[in-house]
Amino acid sequence: MIIVLKPSTSPEQIQHFTDKLCADYDVKVNRWDGIQSTVLGLIGDTHNVDIEYIDAQDIVESVKRVQEPYKKANRKFHPENTVVKINDKVSIGDGSLHIMAGPCSVESEEQIVQIAKAVSVSGATLLRGGAFKPRTSPYAFQGLKSEGLDLLKIARKETGLPIVTEIMRTSHIDMFENVDIIQVGARNMQNFDLLKELGKTKKPILLKRGLSATIEEWLMSAEYIMAGGNDNVILCERGIRTYETYTRNTLDISAIPIIKKLSHLPVIVDPSHASGKSWLVEPLAMAAVAAGADGLIIEVHNDPPHAWSDGAQSITPNQFDSVAKKLFALKKALQNEN
Repeated sequence: MIIVLKPSTSPEQIQHFTDKLCADYDVKVNRWDGIQSTVLGLIGDTHNVDIEYIDAQDIVESVKRVQEPYKKANRKFHPENTVVKINDKVSIGDGSLHIMAGPCSVESEEQIVQIAKAVSVSGATLLRGGAFKPRTSPYAFQGLKSEGLDLLKIARKETGLPIVTEIMRTSHIDMFENVDIIQVGARNMQNFDLLKELGKTKKPILLKRGLSATIEEWLMSAEYIMAGGNDNVILCERGIRTYETYTRNTLDISAIPIIKKLSHLPVIVDPSHASGKSWLVEPLAMAAVAAGADGLIIEVHNDPPHAWSDGAQSITPNQFDSVAKKLFALKKALQNEN
């Protein structure tokens, strides 16, 4: 349920009204203070809430029920865009374009540092790299694990780039204490125990869309994290499984404006995993920016033919430099139009 209060309502009146709602109806109240008005979102079982009684209160502008099952991730509860701040330089969702770039998997100190330096020069603001790798085959390279995390931290020290890497299980959360953004992969999007534990942290979470997940299922997974108290969620569209086999997945460009309409959370796009083909990364990335994405996560490798994982979808540092220039130019042109 959404309650919009009149602009003239005092802080004391808001607090008294909020306390009464919690006491009378046993609900949680999510409060958003806008420029023109204050919005209260009632979370919980609201079937017994007397909507006519609330609407009759002097301080209430309007009240309506929300049908969607996700509440905290719902734009109706939070009209303005959420901005997830990583450090003093990186704020995702504030209208700027951020690119997370780096290899699918960390292979060595020389490799990750070399790539980190290259993508940093080309404009990347975050370094991605897999330390723990969920693979379809049990015989494929599974990542360097804790050693990979240490190597990412070395690359961060060398370049200043915040690091983004994937977590696999709840028992690893303590190991990710010094990771800047914790990535939840597509296969773990509905690992609800993991999502609940990440909700207890304050770490920014990059939540990838599941292989066959609907948009509502994706938002409900974000809701699990936010219900635990962590509002620092970034959604990542990485393609979904369809009947088409030419590409690794099918990038759902329409998901970007849909998410922007339904939710206040920032959304980034992964053109590498969506296509599985390096030559498709540039056009898909351009399309994502044109559709309103807040950022991109792109796989970059200094020697794709010999990459330990996903070389076919990785671009070289030189290719990334060219792509990044076009992406930032497109973003600037779109901002100038508006």
